[in-house]
Formats: sequence, C-alpha cells, structure tokens
Amino acid sequence: MIRLLATVLSLFVVTMITWLVPPVAAAQISPTPPAQSKIVEPSVVDLMQDLDALYQKALDATNQGDFGTAETYWTQMLDRFPQNPAVWSNRGNARVSQNKLEGAIADYNKSIELAPNAPDPYLNRGAALEGVGKWDQAIADYNHVLELDPKDPLAFNNRGNAEAGLGQWQAAIADFKHACDLAPEYAFARANYALALYQTEQTDEAIRMMRNLVRKYPKFADMRAALTAALWAQGKLGEAESEWVAAVGIDSRYKNIEWLTQTRRWPPQMIAAMEKFLTLKSS
Repeated sequence: MIRLLATVLSLFVVTMITWLVPPVAAAQISPTPPAQSKIVEPSVVDLMQDLDALYQKALDATNQGDFGTAETYWTQMLDRFPQNPAVWSNRGNARVSQNKLEGAIADYNKSIELAPNAPDPYLNRGAALEGVGKWDQAIADYNHVLELDPKDPLAFNNRGNAEAGLGQWQAAIADFKHACDLAPEYAFARANYALALYQTEQTDEAIRMMRNLVRKYPKFADMRAALTAALWAQGKLGEAESEWVAAVGIDSRYKNIEWLTQTRRWPPQMIAAMEKFLTLKSS
C-alpha cells in the first residue's frame, strides 16, 4: 500500500515554499539588460501559479482514476522543478497505479536521492518492490521507514505483506497486529491480520474478525469475499451465498482467482477455500 497522495503532497507543499522563493527567483529570472534580450522571463508568482495549476490537475486526475493523465502532469512539474523529491515520489505513485513498477522504482530512487530522510519514498518504493516480488528489499525499505518513524502503521502493515510473500506468517501476524494497535481504524491492516490468522488455522478468530469488519464496513468487498469462502468451508452455505452476492455486487474481481492470487495476494489457504467455493458453486 502506497502512502496516500494527500499525505505525500504535504512534503510537496513544504518543498515548494522552501525552494520556490529566492532559489527559483535567482535561477529563473536572473537579470538581463533589455538591450541584450527581448525574452521576458516568468515571475516567481507566475511559476507558483503554474505549478499550483498542474498540481491540482494531477490531483483531480488521480481522484478520477486517470493515472496516465496524472503521470503526465507530474512529468510536466518535473520538467520545471526536477529537484523536488515529492513530485518524483508522486509520479512513482501514478506509475504504480498503472503497474509500471520498474519506472515507479526509478522515480522513488530519485526521490530518496534528493530527500534521504523522508519516509514516504521508502514506503512507496517498498510497495513497488513487493509488486515485482523483491520481498527482502521491500522489507529493508519498511525497516528504514520504521527507523525514521517507529509508529508508522502503514510500514508495519506493508512489512507484514512482504513477510507473507516470504511465507513468514508469524512475523506477518505480529506486524499486522502492531499496525492495528497503532491505528485501530486501519481496516485493511485488520483485514490482512484476519487473512493471516486464517492461513495459520486460527479459523474462529479469523472469521470473528471478518464478521466485525463487515459489520463496521458493509461495502468492504475483500472481507465479504473472504467470509464467503471461510463460511462455505464450514458448511454454512446460505450465509456464504449471501455474503458472496454482496461481495461481487461491490467488486466483481473477486470471481477471478488469478487476480486474488497475483494482485490482491490472498494467503494460500484462503485461495484454496475460494477455489473450492467457486468450483462447487458452478457445478
């Protein structure tokens, strides 16, 4: 899970304020005698207004799910301000959302080069590294985030995901639990916790947690689908069918085992339960 755009953009605003005043003024509008040039350089105010307009367009495109357009706007911003680490990180986020993972990693690398003590690019690069199966490198990035901020719930959740990728389920459970303790309303960390418990055959506790999440967040398709498979495996067919209708009504991707395995990355036991449900349901 990458850091939400609004959070990453807080760094962007700070760097704008810090870097756009004397440095940009000196770089962009160095005085030139009128007799030597007729080119009128843009003022600092013009540059800031231009940047603000591009930022808003990038944000709007992101909110609309148009990540290709968002990437274009971030690139235009980088053409003007290539030393801004937050813009590099944000373009990386747009690329991750298009599954351009290697390009995203390159953007995060540049962001880290420019701002080595900022946690967000490490967190976001870790998520991209997970996407290409580089679990150990992802864990190293999350460890670094936690060195910078020992109470970052996203870093604990993401490290749990990477540990799950390595089959280190007890370590993953500990990290998911820690994320939940730090941020009790962090629903996806709690969902990952429930799935990891199911993987380690702590079935009753996993189902209890799934039920609680569905009760609190009725449109949480991930937990409705997981609850479907878990209940079906217990022979509670009617309740499982009810949860399934709700789940696919919200998000039809849960019918796709490949998506569940490769993209959502459910644990093997949960995948097996869902495969059994889908097979028997279609027979």
